[in-house]
Amino acid sequence: MKFFHICTALAVASSFALTAIVIAQTRLDSGEITTSLQGISQLGLTAASMRQAALENIRNNPGQTAVGRPLLFPQLEDQAQFTVEIDFDFNSAAIRPQSYRAVGSIADALHNPILLGYKFLVVGHTDAVGGREYNLELSQRRAEAIREALVNPFGVDASRLEAVGLGEEQLRDPLHPDAPANRRVQLINVGR
Repeated sequence: MKFFHICTALAVASSFALTAIVIAQTRLDSGEITTSLQGISQLGLTAASMRQAALENIRNNPGQTAVGRPLLFPQLEDQAQFTVEIDFDFNSAAIRPQSYRAVGSIADALHNPILLGYKFLVVGHTDAVGGREYNLELSQRRAEAIREALVNPFGVDASRLEAVGLGEEQLRDPLHPDAPANRRVQLINVGR
């Protein structure tokens, strides 16, 4: 009987957790996103140069663990940006249906007249589960999936968006490399 109660409690807790994730994603406000993206970043980086630097970091530091690893691009933390957790199917770039509302809110913000004419990096990140090169490739596919979803069906001009995946090279929570907070997408305003 105890086992039944424990299983029931776990099922209820899981359903509340899933509901909280869905509610959190449905509460994204395009106005908040617009405000976050209004500043212009002075990165001096392109998606291609960031991708190359991430790959070189992996190859030059093959045994380095995620814990204690310095940020590859610390300057990203100070840029005009918006970060959101998007749910993908496991080991896939397929966006889960519950995340399309979040992607739609991002698209609404990018259609705001304040942001029209600006270009953005769509930066994908993973946690540290799996190999570093694989995570780099997976995050690239996921960043491209978000970019593609913003373009079609949401109608954002493709020339305004450039996708780059950084894998686990830029962890948000480096003390907990497998934490869900590390699986995210950033939009960074890179100017006109």
